Amino acid sequence: MASLRGIQQPELSKKLFKIIKSENHAIGAYETASRERISIASQLSDWGEATGDDSVSEISDKIGVLLSELGEQEDAFAQNLEDYRSVLKQIRNTEASVQPSRDHKAKVSDELLKLKYKEPQNTKIVQLEQELVRAEAQNLVAEAQLTNITRQKLKEAYDIHFAATIERAEKQILLARHGRRLLNLLDDTPIVPGDTRPAFAHGHQARQVLNDAEEDLREWTPDFEPVHSLASGMGVNLMPSQAAATATSVSGHEDHSSGSPVTNRNAGAEKDLAEYENRRDISGSSTVAQPEPTSSYQQ
Repeated sequence: MASLRGIQQPELSKKLFKIIKSENHAIGAYETASRERISIASQLSDWGEATGDDSVSEISDKIGVLLSELGEQEDAFAQNLEDYRSVLKQIRNTEASVQPSRDHKAKVSDELLKLKYKEPQNTKIVQLEQELVRAEAQNLVAEAQLTNITRQKLKEAYDIHFAATIERAEKQILLARHGRRLLNLLDDTPIVPGDTRPAFAHGHQARQVLNDAEEDLREWTPDFEPVHSLASGMGVNLMPSQAAATATSVSGHEDHSSGSPVTNRNAGAEKDLAEYENRRDISGSSTVAQPEPTSSYQQ
């Protein structure tokens, strides 16, 4: 079924669909690693007890606790990656919704060019020219929405990804450092046959290492450069809100969103149509500028 869904994806969203699918496999691998790490931690503790060496048993048990926590960190990382993957899906869905607009524009353009070549005097040419203008206007809105959502969600998605990577790395480093402290509590001085090992005398210190690790995890806070976003002015229709558009216009920048709707893409396209008609003489001439070839969206 997954392969079938991939085949059915619009051309524009196929590449991101593949990335999202691959990330799902990666997330599954991290979840598996988490379960395996926790299982290994339990096995290590059992093995240490089976050695009959109190010191080895004590240290392996405490190391097992740290390893188990390392496994929990893998699971937390996998959950954060799932959040990142969900954000990527918003870009993919927008790409998929833009594809029909591109296809319609290309279809009308092809029909117009064929008709002008075969029957240059056909009265349907004017109708197709007008339809092409509408299709181009609708596509302008769709393309603007696509680039807006792509930039915003790309930053949001990888902000989550990299923040999760830093958290996982720093917490794993923290646990590993405490693990090395535990190793220093194990006396590995060689003995000769007949000698007996002294009783383990660092039980309190070993427990303190675990307490310190728990406290460090609890007190950990993110400390990295924030990812800034200027997308707060984007409205629910994936276009700049009226306030943001006004601010942009006042600042001296060209305002491309003044004719955009709040909720209806086609309404915005009709306003864009008026601008197109001012630049094209569609009533007095049967000639229309050839539309630019449809290009794949570059990710």
